[in-house]
Amino acid sequence: MTHDIRAHLRHLPISAQKVRLVIDAVRGKGAVQAQDILRFMPQRSAEPVLKLLNSAIANAEENFGVSRDDLFVAVISADEGPTRRWRRFGARGRFKPLLRRSSHVTVILREQEAA
Repeated sequence: MTHDIRAHLRHLPISAQKVRLVIDAVRGKGAVQAQDILRFMPQRSAEPVLKLLNSAIANAEENFGVSRDDLFVAVISADEGPTRRWRRFGARGRFKPLLRRSSHVTVILREQEAA
C-alpha cells in the first residue's frame, strides 16, 4: 500500500514564480537526489524548499517507516500566498505601490513501486 507523505510550507516570503523555478528541477526525482540538487542551487528559495523536503522525508521515516531511498517527489507545487501591499513615495508627491508577494509550497512524496 502506497502512502502519500505530505508537507506544507505556508507564507514563504518569496513569489511563487521564483519558487517554481527551483521546484521544477526536483519534480519526479528520487528524494535523496532531490536533496542533492537543492543543496547546490544558488537561488534563495532553494534553502526553504530543501527544509520542506527534509521535513517530508522525516515524516515518512517516523510515521510510516519508509526508507528515504525508496521515496520520490511525486507532486511539488508552489501556489500564490497573500500579497502585502507596501508603499513607497516617489518624486513630485506621487505614490509607488510595491507588492510583497508570498507563496505556499506543498510537497507529496510517494514510495517507489518495486519492479
